[in-house]
Amino acid sequence: MYSIFKKHIKEHTGLVLRFDDISENMNWKLMEKCESLFDEFNIKPVLGVIPNNKDSEFLIFPKKDNFWSILKKWQDKGWEISMHGYCHVYDKETNKKDYFGYGGKSEFFGHTYEEQLSRIKRGLQIFKDNNIQIKSFFAPNHTYDNNTFKALKDVGIREVIDGYGLFPYEKNGIKFFPQLFYKLLLLPYGIQATQIHLNYWNEKDFENFEKFIRKNFKNILSFDEGLKKINNNNFSLLLKFLSMHTLKLIRIFN
Repeated sequence: MYSIFKKHIKEHTGLVLRFDDISENMNWKLMEKCESLFDEFNIKPVLGVIPNNKDSEFLIFPKKDNFWSILKKWQDKGWEISMHGYCHVYDKETNKKDYFGYGGKSEFFGHTYEEQLSRIKRGLQIFKDNNIQIKSFFAPNHTYDNNTFKALKDVGIREVIDGYGLFPYEKNGIKFFPQLFYKLLLLPYGIQATQIHLNYWNEKDFENFEKFIRKNFKNILSFDEGLKKINNNNFSLLLKFLSMHTLKLIRIFN
């Protein structure tokens, strides 16, 4: 009985590395270090790419003129290239009425279906023009409304790397991959994604990341491996409910 339980835990524990804010202008020095580390351990991260970056915070970073060829090389390695918004510029306030209740500003929430669809289509066209295939999405600042999901489904994107719960789940025709914490953390049970903002790292942050990888690389999954763990049973739905309300309470008091 113990061996069965132990096997279950092992098969249902893992972490997908989600990197936010990947664009032509970014912290390339540390990104190149990450690439070497990933190659060493055959790790396939998720890269959230801003197709038409207009965020002034990132435009100050060095620019790679061959960005799209680099991105294509990464995709050919099996890395998941995910669409991370369109311009990464916030122009709406959510007042915590967004789908996941995160609050804050948004690039998508509150816009008409037509406007959201237009932004998503324009972003996808940039990827297409550069021979990059896109099947997943996550919005800047985790903020969506029902129009966002309708627009995504209408262009054929049915995988969103956001949400609550300890396992990926499917709802209304979309596969959600939970992203729970702002820091690098491997839970003793469950499948989730990180949220890594490489552009704000320094050398010490990378050193800590490298130590984490060397210690936990056996539990790091690719995005597709994680999706295979989709679970909509009652136990998983209960865990999703508990994680959602616990994290919302934590945010209220922080």
